[in-house]
Amino acid sequence: MTEPTDLKGIGQILVPVSDIDRAVAFYEGILGLPVQMRFPGIAFMDAGGIRLYLAVVPEADLQGRATIYFWVDDVTATFERLVARGAMARQQPHIPYPAPDYDLWMAFVTDPDGNHIGIMREAPKGLEAG
Repeated sequence: MTEPTDLKGIGQILVPVSDIDRAVAFYEGILGLPVQMRFPGIAFMDAGGIRLYLAVVPEADLQGRATIYFWVDDVTATFERLVARGAMARQQPHIPYPAPDYDLWMAFVTDPDGNHIGIMREAPKGLEAG
C-alpha cells in the first residue's frame, strides 16, 4: 500500500517560455485562457482552476518543454479551431488508446516555444471524429 501524502492537488504548472508577450498572446488569444496576474517576465493564466505559470526562466535546470493536456468536448473541432487561430499542428486527432468502453481521442498543437498542448476526450466507441 502506498503511504499517504499531504499533496492536495496541482497548484500551478511552470511552462518555460522565451518571450512572455508572445506566450501570453498564444495562451490568451489562441487557447482562450484568462490572465490572472502579470509581472515582468512572468504571467499566470487560469486553465480551468489550475494556474499556468508562464515564465522566462534563466536557470538552465528549469528550461525545457512542458506538455499540458486539456479535456475538451470534441477533439477534432477544437484542434481545427486552434490551428485556424494560429496554433502549430503537431499531431492530428487520433485514438492512441481504445479502452473497452470508450475511445481516448487526442491531438496536439505547440505554443511558440515548442511546448506541447494536448487536447483529449474519452469518447463513445465508434466515432469517426473525436
